[in-house]
Amino acid sequence: MDIIFYHPSFDGEFWMRELGKALPEAKVRAWTPDDEASADYALVWHPPIEMLRGRELKGVFSLGAGVDAILTKLKAHPEMLAAHIPLFRLEDTGMAVQMQEYAVSQVLHWFRRFDDYQLLKQQATWQELDEYRREDFTIGILGAGVLGSQVAQSLRGWGFPLRCWSRSRKEIPGVTSYAGDQEMRDFLQGTRVLINLLPNTPETAGIINQSLLAQLADNSYVMNIARGAHVVEADLLAALDSGKVKAAMLDVFHQEPLPADNPLWAHPRVAITPHVAAVTRPEEAIAYIAKTIGQVERGERANGLVDRARGY
Repeated sequence: MDIIFYHPSFDGEFWMRELGKALPEAKVRAWTPDDEASADYALVWHPPIEMLRGRELKGVFSLGAGVDAILTKLKAHPEMLAAHIPLFRLEDTGMAVQMQEYAVSQVLHWFRRFDDYQLLKQQATWQELDEYRREDFTIGILGAGVLGSQVAQSLRGWGFPLRCWSRSRKEIPGVTSYAGDQEMRDFLQGTRVLINLLPNTPETAGIINQSLLAQLADNSYVMNIARGAHVVEADLLAALDSGKVKAAMLDVFHQEPLPADNPLWAHPRVAITPHVAAVTRPEEAIAYIAKTIGQVERGERANGLVDRARGY
């Protein structure tokens, strides 16, 4: 079994060494532009077109939860990867726990009004603020897949009203499920905290826009830990300036790194992290890849298979 590996920033030597331990029957090599030798599997992140083009592979693994970069290239270069070749994404591999930590910590930060106290601190103002009530702090999660459902479960124990919205209805204990375009308005009405965990598809691009934000509860909060393409930044800034949205926590952006002149940096009600809400943890990712390759080799059904039409 031959495996080719490409990631523009990962430690390739570490990955190849550990993959070799997990798959001792495999020969793992870093792909280079002159590499035209045969391969059975490819492990990639933002792969060059020529890496995959023309190869008859048993499977391609995206080294992250998203596959939008690959699918975008495929639209312009369909010859890059034949339609019958399975494409897999890392469904969890430690990402769910990280997303839970990120979401819970920020929701509690807003609920306890620590953002307001920080602003008062900057003014040297000693002032006790009124508490928020849990029953008025409805949390709505856009996207109820593996990560969205796990984030919802992590928030259950805190007693907040929880709801989710997705393409198809989900059954998550303690969470009210909304599905499809026809139920989006009902999902947004009364939502005080909006957490975005949608996949990046043509249908979801720009979904957090002026129209959506206007339907949230007044003094709402927005957290984006999915993709920058989901948010119309100018609309979010306008909602923040008007007071409709009280604060935003953003981990992902249209352009990364976020340019120094982007107005999001200067807005006092915007918190920013550099795309670190959930990062690929090598040990868990390698264990998942080794397990999945074994399932493919045995002809078994494997998790993480991407539906290219849906985009996830």
